[in-house]
Amino acid sequence: MIIVSACLAGKKCRYDGEHKEIQDVTELVAQGKAIAVCPEELGGLPTPRPPAENVDGKLITIDGKDVTLNYEKGAQMALEIALENSCTQALLKSKSPMCGLGKIYDGSFKGQLTDGDGEFTKLLKENGVQVKSCN
Repeated sequence: MIIVSACLAGKKCRYDGEHKEIQDVTELVAQGKAIAVCPEELGGLPTPRPPAENVDGKLITIDGKDVTLNYEKGAQMALEIALENSCTQALLKSKSPMCGLGKIYDGSFKGQLTDGDGEFTKLLKENGVQVKSCN
């Protein structure tokens, strides 16, 4: 089973209230081969919401609110869904502070990237789930 970012499966759950649908991902979910999750929503964040980036190890919104606990809670809840469904692979949205793989936004809110993984990605990797990234 594969766990995927819900925004890649067409759900309007991104910070801006939009999606980044990839038809193949939507089809995997429809075929029962993948499970779509939005860890940010699982963590109690609304859609739409102010964008957040990693600032010195904390998840901070563009307007200065610390949403680290929401991200940690959502990542843990999404991990539990992945493990309960024996997911061995993940296909997640690139650059996101929750789902990014290898590169995430640097905290300047200027579109600059830095090395790092999102909160959910870190937990998946720690639990042996193979993570791939999609733009």
